[in-house]
Amino acid sequence: MVEASSVEIRNVNKFYGPFQALKDVSLSIPPGKVSCLIGPSGSGKSTLLRCINFLEEYDSGEIAIDGQLIGYVSAGGRRMSSRRLREMRRSIGMVFQQFNLWPHMTALQNVCEGLIRVRGLTKSEAEARATDALKKVGLSDKMANHPSRLSGGQQQRVAIARAIAMEPRLMLFDEPTSALDPELVGEVLSVMKTLAAEGMTMVVVTHEMGFAAHVADQVAFMEKGELVGVDAPSRILNHPEDPRIQAFLRTYHERNSF
Repeated sequence: MVEASSVEIRNVNKFYGPFQALKDVSLSIPPGKVSCLIGPSGSGKSTLLRCINFLEEYDSGEIAIDGQLIGYVSAGGRRMSSRRLREMRRSIGMVFQQFNLWPHMTALQNVCEGLIRVRGLTKSEAEARATDALKKVGLSDKMANHPSRLSGGQQQRVAIARAIAMEPRLMLFDEPTSALDPELVGEVLSVMKTLAAEGMTMVVVTHEMGFAAHVADQVAFMEKGELVGVDAPSRILNHPEDPRIQAFLRTYHERNSF
């Protein structure tokens, strides 16, 4: 198992023109732990996640992975080189809402592609590692299938296999089950639970409160770009003190009590 990363987010702000998407956000993400980001749509969760691997440039503050700033050479300083940024991103896996698979490639080829192009593995080396990754997500019998012959849940598991085959130290999940039919959500969450049990550092933007309750080591609630509260799942989900968290959970339970 690859050593897990830690993440330190300190006083991060992000603007889109006059709109402030992140407001002085600070959060510690311990190595080998699962941190879930919850909150209403548009609260800044996905923006924060994308800032962690610098897919979004934050305007001020610091984000450090294993003590090394990502995106900038120093706090408030110039941007780091593209080469250095690529090197840092190699240790970060990301799974999006959409699966982003190559439609003309099989599941095995989709997982192999990054191993060959980014990691520089030979075809045989890449196929061996990709095979192991697909077995890990329960798709050993679907390796020759193209995405059109896979269910949504299976496609998302291929996307997860593609990420873990790169042997990341940190995994970022941006609402990985939101595009799935309800009956397919469980198979993806099961794979994520396995990764969590193995000690992978994971940051998960999710609306799956059950997953957050049973798998997360900490849950962070965001609203309107602010980090409102961070606590253990049992406290923040069952006994929240902040009225904004109470209102969000009340609305969530009302929508899902049928």
